[in-house]
Amino acid sequence: MDAGTKSQGTPLAGVKILEFSGLGPTPFGTMLLCDLGAEAIRIERAGASNPLGGDARFDFLYRGRPAIHLDLKSEKDRDVARALAQQADVLIEGFRPGTMERLGLGPDDLTTSNEGLIYARMSGWGQDGPLRDMAGHDINYLAQCGALYPVGPMDGPPTPPINLVGNFGGGGTFLAIGVLAAMAERTRSGKGQVLDVAMSDGIIVLLTQLMGWKQMGQWRDGRGGNLLDGSAYFYRCYETSDGRHLAVGALEKPFHDAFIEGLGLQPADFSDHLNPANWPERGERIHAIIAEKSLEEWCGLFAGRDACVTPVLSVEEAAESELNRERGMFVRSKRSYQSTPAPRFSRSSVREPHQTVETDRALSSLSSWNLDGIF
Repeated sequence: MDAGTKSQGTPLAGVKILEFSGLGPTPFGTMLLCDLGAEAIRIERAGASNPLGGDARFDFLYRGRPAIHLDLKSEKDRDVARALAQQADVLIEGFRPGTMERLGLGPDDLTTSNEGLIYARMSGWGQDGPLRDMAGHDINYLAQCGALYPVGPMDGPPTPPINLVGNFGGGGTFLAIGVLAAMAERTRSGKGQVLDVAMSDGIIVLLTQLMGWKQMGQWRDGRGGNLLDGSAYFYRCYETSDGRHLAVGALEKPFHDAFIEGLGLQPADFSDHLNPANWPERGERIHAIIAEKSLEEWCGLFAGRDACVTPVLSVEEAAESELNRERGMFVRSKRSYQSTPAPRFSRSSVREPHQTVETDRALSSLSSWNLDGIF
């Protein structure tokens, strides 16, 4: 179905979200919902600034919704928050457990008069358990849950996979999934519910396949010697002559053989490719071959060859990539580049991000909310 047959509406048109601003998973989960058309009002703490610094116009996690600044220690400002919560379909907060209750803004305080409110609580360790009151960051949740242990070189310490796995994978993505599921359930029951969304819970779910492989004897303990950890010569990155890197993901035999042929070698000399005993010697041999040519030369040699071989690009290069441009994966302007909302729908539209985050966007631009008399 082409773009001309799409409706003018977004999937979540008319859904109202009240977001208590936070870091990492909370704004990411809200961003996903706003990209799909929800209208959110973000409550920022009065006088708050980005603790990590930087130009707020390019903090794209906050795209698609205006912010208001409230002093939640003030009864007057708490009344504003309560009034907004009475209209909201969804409330999202990422404070430490118990904080919202102390402010008089907990689930029991707000759901009495808004029975359909979905109250989503984002945290690291969850709303209960021995670590509920302890601080942490992405690296800590990964470490405690067993997800950091297998990542990194065999002869070095574990390597944090930036904050993609904990904050955004185990946290914000599960937050959005939970909200959407609760909204679907509300169509049957007419009632909202409280969501306990913990990054640690989500991380454990992301480990499901690895746990199964471990118990099947298909994954060895520690780092190294495993199929997907960079040990296999057909699933790793190789340095090219110009100091760049080529990513190889030739797992299945047809792709493996196409990769070997692309190197000018004979697949028959690389049989039994899933046997780890073969990996070290073959990896050294292939490393020497790939180091003889530049990244551009290898990309040319593998162009059109179905071998699961791609260049390792920087984020800036990915935004400039002709292939990614053809797909429309980035929204670009002279001032910025950022991700295009996903997924894509056959009939519905998604919200087009602006060049920069509209830090002063007017509340009046929100059509779903009735804000008369609240401020």
